[in-house]
Amino acid sequence: MLVEAFSRSFPNVTLVNTASSNQHLPGQKIINAFNKGLNCLDDDYEVICKFDADLIFPENYLETLALHYKNDPKLGMASGHCYIERNGEWIYENLTSKDHIRGPVKSYRKACFEAIGGLQNSMGWDTVDELVALYFGWRFQTDSSLKVKHLKPTGSTYSKQAKYLQGMALYKMRSGLILALLSAVKLAANKGNFWLFFDYTRGYFKARRDNAPFIVTANQGKFIRNYRWKKIYTKVFGA
Repeated sequence: MLVEAFSRSFPNVTLVNTASSNQHLPGQKIINAFNKGLNCLDDDYEVICKFDADLIFPENYLETLALHYKNDPKLGMASGHCYIERNGEWIYENLTSKDHIRGPVKSYRKACFEAIGGLQNSMGWDTVDELVALYFGWRFQTDSSLKVKHLKPTGSTYSKQAKYLQGMALYKMRSGLILALLSAVKLAANKGNFWLFFDYTRGYFKARRDNAPFIVTANQGKFIRNYRWKKIYTKVFGA
C-alpha cells in the first residue's frame, strides 16, 4: 500500500486504518474516516487538511496555501480547483461555483476549524462548513492557479441511495423550501441531468416529513438564508 510505504520512509506520516460498509455514500463515511485521523493528532498545528486519496496536486500546492493563510489573518479556509480528465484533456470539474471549496481539497486554519466545531457528519458538510465559517467572521478562498487532478469524478461511484441525500442536506441546513428548490435546479443543471431535480426534491420532503435533525443552529440557518438570498439578488441584478 502506498501509505504504508510513505510511513516507512517518512516518520511524520502515520497510517490509520478504519472499517466501514462497502456502500459508497457521501458525507458520513468520509467524515468518520477524517475524524479517526483527527483523533490521533495533538493540538500542535496551524492548518489542517482533508484530502481525498484520488488527487494529484501541483508541486507548490501546500506552499501556496500557506502563503494565503500568512497574508490574510481572517482567511479560515483555502483550496485550489479540481480538474477531471475528458478525452485526454484535464478540464474544470464544473459542479459548483468556482469560489466554493470542494470536499476533496479542504484546508482549514485551526482557529476557524475550532470555531465551526469541526465537520458535520452529514451530506452537505462541505457547504455547511463554509457558511458557518462566514457566520463566525471567517473568509474562504479558492486559488484558480492551483489545478488539482481529480482522478475519480465526484459521484461516479455513489450508490443509488445517494441521489436523495443532497435534498435531505438542503433541509438539514435550514435552507427553506424555495431556496432548496432553486438549489436543486442548479445542482441538477451542473450535473447535466435535470431528472436529479426530482430526486433532490424528494429527499428534501422526506427529511422534512421525518423531522431529520438540523446540522446548523436557528441563528446560523437564518444567516445562511440571508446570505444566499443576497447572492441570488447580486447575480440577478448585479448590485
